[in-house]
Amino acid sequence: MLKRNLTVAIVLVASAFHSGAASAQTLSYADAVTKLADDCGADIQKLCKGLNLGNGRIADCLQQNAAKVSATCKGSLSTAFQSITQREHAQVSYKQVCQRDMSKSCSGIMGDGFVLACLVKKEKRVSKECNQVITDAGWR
Repeated sequence: MLKRNLTVAIVLVASAFHSGAASAQTLSYADAVTKLADDCGADIQKLCKGLNLGNGRIADCLQQNAAKVSATCKGSLSTAFQSITQREHAQVSYKQVCQRDMSKSCSGIMGDGFVLACLVKKEKRVSKECNQVITDAGWR
């Protein structure tokens, strides 16, 4: 339970260390939490020992101690933040990006889940951009 709470707090910290280029494949929230727990747990134990996890205390602690946070943790925070941001953007924008493919390949299909399943099934006939947004959204 402590590890889970710790990792949830770490996800909230990621924006404090955001930088770099976006990756081609996004991380799930669970994968991001696991990676951050592995790569930042020691830093949190060392720099923020005894802090309660709520109200952004861990985020504040890591930000205040940014010079002492390991390069591995900083890199993982940045990667996780970028990946989650990219995933959220893809999930929000997929209908706009895939509109033409939905009309062309999946017309008459009702319901978001069924349309998405259609696009995934017809991957070879769907545009590169639509396929990429579906992958980035974590739906493939």
